[in-house]
Amino acid sequence: MERIRIFERLAWIVIALAVMASAARAAETLPRPEGKVILRVEGQIAHANAGDAAEFDRAMLEGLGLATLRTTTAWTEGIVTFEGVRARDLLAALGARGATVRAEALNGYGIDIPMSDFSRYDVLLALKMNGTYMRVRDKGPIWIVYPRDDHSELDTVQTNGKWVWQLHRLRVK
Repeated sequence: MERIRIFERLAWIVIALAVMASAARAAETLPRPEGKVILRVEGQIAHANAGDAAEFDRAMLEGLGLATLRTTTAWTEGIVTFEGVRARDLLAALGARGATVRAEALNGYGIDIPMSDFSRYDVLLALKMNGTYMRVRDKGPIWIVYPRDDHSELDTVQTNGKWVWQLHRLRVK
């Protein structure tokens, strides 16, 4: 009976070491950006490439997988087609753990967004609008976009405040 307990403990130790080694390898595999950094993610993340933060150029973000979202906005006319990476996919790739994400724009605007928004809705970190990469003057290089036409509860002033354009930093808290 004692030998079985010893083997069980050893098995758990081996599993724990394997998980730790896997996490260490994953942290090492986040490449450094080769192009201009357009997004920095800080805070409670497991994988980084710039000290305790993760920096992304456009190609790295696109490498996470692109999604398309068609919706109206409070700032444009008609239905707009956005393309970018889902916020939840980016945060999952970084092993983000927290209750909120602070989104900050180039002009200093910032707002706390509940992490639950990203799991509940297909929130997009949009890089393109109507097929064209967004420049800073066009609300780019990244615009947080909610699928408001798919969820009537998102068509509110409070949600509009979460549509951060000229996004350049996320801080997981």
